[in-house]
Amino acid sequence: MSHPHPELGPPPALPEGGLRITPLGGLGEIGRNMTVFEYGGRLLIVDCGVLFPEEEQPGVDLILPDFTSIRDRLDDVVGIVLTHGHEDHIGAVPFLLREKDDIPLIGSKLTLALIEAKLAEHRIRPYTLEVAEGQRERIGPFDCEFIAVNHSIPDALAVAIRTPAGMVVHTGDFKMDQLPLDGRLTDLHAFARLSEEGIDLLLSDSTNAEVPGFIPHERDISPVLRQVFAKADKRIIVASFASHVHRIQQVLDAAHERGRKVALVGRSMVRNMGIARDLGYLRVPPGLIVDVKTLDDLPDEKIVLVCTGSQGEPMAALSRMANRDHQIRIVEGDTVVLASSLIPGNENAVYRVINGLTRWGANVVHKGNAKVHVSGHASAGELLYFYNICKPRNLMPVHGEWRHLRANAELGRATGIPKERCVLAEDGLVVDLVDGVAKVTGKVQAGYVYVDGLSVGDVTESSLKDRRILGEEGIVSVFIVVDSTTGKVVGGPFIQARGSGIDDEAFNEVLPKIEESLARAASDGVAEVRQLQQLIRRAIGKWVSDNYRRRPMILPVVVEV
Repeated sequence: MSHPHPELGPPPALPEGGLRITPLGGLGEIGRNMTVFEYGGRLLIVDCGVLFPEEEQPGVDLILPDFTSIRDRLDDVVGIVLTHGHEDHIGAVPFLLREKDDIPLIGSKLTLALIEAKLAEHRIRPYTLEVAEGQRERIGPFDCEFIAVNHSIPDALAVAIRTPAGMVVHTGDFKMDQLPLDGRLTDLHAFARLSEEGIDLLLSDSTNAEVPGFIPHERDISPVLRQVFAKADKRIIVASFASHVHRIQQVLDAAHERGRKVALVGRSMVRNMGIARDLGYLRVPPGLIVDVKTLDDLPDEKIVLVCTGSQGEPMAALSRMANRDHQIRIVEGDTVVLASSLIPGNENAVYRVINGLTRWGANVVHKGNAKVHVSGHASAGELLYFYNICKPRNLMPVHGEWRHLRANAELGRATGIPKERCVLAEDGLVVDLVDGVAKVTGKVQAGYVYVDGLSVGDVTESSLKDRRILGEEGIVSVFIVVDSTTGKVVGGPFIQARGSGIDDEAFNEVLPKIEESLARAASDGVAEVRQLQQLIRRAIGKWVSDNYRRRPMILPVVVEV
């Protein structure tokens, strides 16, 4: 398994008849999935998602894939295939369509409905092509066939892309629940048929490659929910992803059985479930769903609330309930069910919410103490099965952090795929499929693009570094006025500190030091503002470090008169 070479440069020209695959997101992280396929001068994009920020990215709302490498080729893009409707696969579409709004979107009925609702908020009406499993469509030079796969959202698809260079199969996110709620199985028959024809390269979901065995059935959750509902004598609050239609279906069924009414809380939950219900993916018994505003008229034992925020997101409904910052106040005896996974990196935030809810007296049921969640991704046992059916000539693990990608490549090797045919790539590495062999041939820019408020890409790594220093060490600002001809100090220094834990008064003992070094500079004829700022920064920095062992950001302001 080749390791990505740091010294790789831009890729060479694509050989005639070759297919180029460039992942711009989703390899080395779980999120912002985006892969670009190039053949004959045309580009096909599969997925275009967002990544949610972690604690060391303060103030960031979303992280997008980097469009730099395709920005001047948007006219060559023949379409964006969306494998399913999760944010980490569709969330960045509005940002790409802002740059060129007539790129066609190809996806299943539910996926397109979810992205259209999202685009409406950005005032974009997309061109769409609705496809279903078993359908084949020519999209530019790419002959795409769509295959049903089972995942934690209905209507997920894998895509087989045929070009003269060979056939590439992209699984999207998938697992192999053999008893799915909607009866729509991962179509192993279709994959076996493709295998007979010959799969030259398989891009496969790696999220659970480290987890042994098989993923439990989604329907195993139903009896657990029933038990929880039977025991609860006050309100029940269930938090789930706003797109997990099957999970929410089981919550509705359990509520209906106990004669409880259900209210949906949170904009995305209301919007997505409305779409799922209109399209027939969610079956809602008449009279079951009520408006949140009518809850005051119902006794506690008749209420179920379904809300977002199962990942501990600070602005979502559940976190706000835990912080007493929501109109729904948690009281002693409420039962809260977190029916979702712990996405790597979110654990602390989730436990913070669980502790907050428990503090107000709620009984919190989560994946750690009850079987209220099963994963949406194939684990090691399922992946081995899958590789033995597909028999790909080359394997490229996608959708995962490094540990997941490596584990997935090992599974491929175990089923007999030669080591050199298991391509370990990361975001921005270019993989060319030429004469049936997939190899890393170069590298394009694929950094993190941060969305903060209304700005896209204005916040950079260095501004985040500044934010972390401000957040951890605070800031000291120094203001002085100098005479522009003599360089003498005529006003100040005035010092103010914020968040550094140092009293403004304490700085009085450093003032003589600053004045001294400025006087020395004036007599040496140093009068350039930048040099004076540097002098001040050094004098204060050394004093703070010596006396307090702290390293705040120091902001000297020199005004010339």
